[in-house]
Amino acid sequence: MLLPLAFYLALFHPATLDIGNAGWLIRGTDNGENALGAHAYWHDARAGASLWTGLLNAPDGVPLLFTDSNPLATLVAKPFAAWLPADAQLVGPILLANLILQALFAWLLLRRHAPGAIALWAGVVLLAFPPTLANRFIHVNLMAHWTILAALWLALDPGRAARWRWWAALIVVTALIHNYLLAMVGILWGAVLLDRFVQGSWRARAGIVAQGAAMLAIVAVVAHWRGVGDQMPTEFYGAFAVPVDGLWHPHANGVSRLFDTLTGPAPYDPAQWYEGFQYLGAGGLLLVGAAWLIARRRPASDAAQRTTRRLRLLVPALGLLAILSVWSAPLPTALLHALDPVRASGRLFWPVGYALILLALLAVYRLPARAAGALLAGLVAVQAIDLAPMARGIRTASADAATHRLYVRTTDPRWDALVRAATSVAFMPGQPPRDLSLYQEVAWRAVDAGRPVTSVYAARTGRRTAERLARERRAFDHGALVPGRLYVLLRTASPPAGVTPLILDGVPVIAPRP
Repeated sequence: MLLPLAFYLALFHPATLDIGNAGWLIRGTDNGENALGAHAYWHDARAGASLWTGLLNAPDGVPLLFTDSNPLATLVAKPFAAWLPADAQLVGPILLANLILQALFAWLLLRRHAPGAIALWAGVVLLAFPPTLANRFIHVNLMAHWTILAALWLALDPGRAARWRWWAALIVVTALIHNYLLAMVGILWGAVLLDRFVQGSWRARAGIVAQGAAMLAIVAVVAHWRGVGDQMPTEFYGAFAVPVDGLWHPHANGVSRLFDTLTGPAPYDPAQWYEGFQYLGAGGLLLVGAAWLIARRRPASDAAQRTTRRLRLLVPALGLLAILSVWSAPLPTALLHALDPVRASGRLFWPVGYALILLALLAVYRLPARAAGALLAGLVAVQAIDLAPMARGIRTASADAATHRLYVRTTDPRWDALVRAATSVAFMPGQPPRDLSLYQEVAWRAVDAGRPVTSVYAARTGRRTAERLARERRAFDHGALVPGRLYVLLRTASPPAGVTPLILDGVPVIAPRP
């Protein structure tokens, strides 16, 4: 509990844990969409357990999965929505819960191998809190890396690996958190299933095939429940691959004190430094180097050898994930569409990184307790020094939480009156990313008033929605305004001929008309 809390406070302002403090989120980030989607779902009387809300992207609605909300946590909180603060957010508490579970599963993986307490807990820090985890701070759902560690914990013990119900529970929970984590956990489970099939008798193989089919059926049902189906492919797969030197080069400034000092400005590639970011940190790199030297000179314990043999069974899964994560060459259109659910493919390398650090720690644990503890404690210190710029940058992103202000873009008191006078709210040209912080604040006000918003910033857009937004834009340009609708004009939109907009906080709006 203390380690994840310390890690949290090193990266985030403590006010982010206040569930009534949502303002720091709706500043134009993915976490803002996370909070907005949950806010809409909790205020949508018709939503039930659908994992959809009709208050955003109306009248089509939008699945929580595509607002970057956490379907699992949002669903669990739904029955208690009436008792939550009016402007509740669970992003901060969910983030802390992810870190606690991360530390728990790292401890479960290491506790039977560590030669002493210091070596154990220093190892937990290095395994549970890598730079790749911290780098996901703007997308809290993807900080649920504990699902990867939980899959490794199941896979590395023959008894646990054969427990289909445990895998089913993990896969369903992961499916209700995020697609990418589901892909990683599912591929790891597939490797375990393949090994059981190869090693099993003919009678056992029939049961294993049945278990696989049942799991796929469960995933299909959960996917339908989450709203997967009508979304248009983006054909971006391969644009966010892992750079070949990603493990030892952060590809960004302000991340590593070591690289900023030794190499100067890093080549900036937004795709590779963020989605393809796999930098191990100076402590992680030294850990791998030390582990290689130790493994050449000291024999592994029987327990470590058994764990290493189990890790070898995951090589097909880890190899597949590595190939998918680094691939950036052109692909046929049909394959691009099939891979679109994992278009940010650099993320798929995460399990490989965790397996690498786990192997390195097992090698260091061959040392006596005092030596292993001293070495790993020193590496934790090196890691903290190296990544101090990254921690400062992340903490700056949540500094606004200290103000406890909900709105900073829409402070004019007329906003609430106009929203409440409307029957719906539309943004023109219907593309919220053009000014996402403005969209999030106005949409938050609309949800509070129970007024549907006709667009949304979603991870994927459905065909029906794209066609509807195009029709609405054409109608708007021709002056066919929907009665009772409040129009908010973004920078690229102009009012129809003969319509003079109001100006609120520098934003042109067209008040609702009868």
